[in-house]
Amino acid sequence: MAEILTHAQIWAALDALGERYGLTPSGLARKAGLDPTTFNRSKRQTADGHLRWPSTESIAKVLQATGAGLDEFMTLVSSKGARPSRSARPLIGLAQAGVGGFFDDAGFAIGAGWEEIDVLADTDEHSYALEISGDSMAPLYRDGDIVIVSPSAPVRRGDRVVVKTIAGEILAKELKRQTAKTVELKSLNPAFPDRVLPKEEVSWMARILWASQ
Repeated sequence: MAEILTHAQIWAALDALGERYGLTPSGLARKAGLDPTTFNRSKRQTADGHLRWPSTESIAKVLQATGAGLDEFMTLVSSKGARPSRSARPLIGLAQAGVGGFFDDAGFAIGAGWEEIDVLADTDEHSYALEISGDSMAPLYRDGDIVIVSPSAPVRRGDRVVVKTIAGEILAKELKRQTAKTVELKSLNPAFPDRVLPKEEVSWMARILWASQ
């Protein structure tokens, strides 16, 4: 019986092909003449969890642009070939993130003694991992899931974010709107209320780059 290719295998092969040619996912897309966001990890599944597959046309354009052969790509699809390089990032529980001493005033991870998690090497160097606890982000993210966040990434309306208040509260929501005076946050779980925070009550806000589920 022929082996069925999985969503993870195909995307991992594209990541590995990009790494082989010194390209990030966005760099690979640009080289192939595609929209730079085509291969972004945030686009590999929809908000409700449905998997998005790269099109055969986009894969063909990548092979043409890099000069890689189909056999080279299929080798990378195999479990042994599709292994993008990885690097360690700090890991902390979401419930612990409100405790002082883990972050500076801009939301960057500081200090030592962190647990660590391996992530793809081209992830923002200032990023770190938060382990979800509770059901405030369900059904998109569940208890035990890991989200990679970056305090240096630009935040736009509709982005999923982690926000820490001056009082030490940690919120994981979607940025609905941001004005000079307020930050409006939409809850990812309809059972939890949306929030409107005065700007002066927000310690920092970091964008969720992708999730390892």
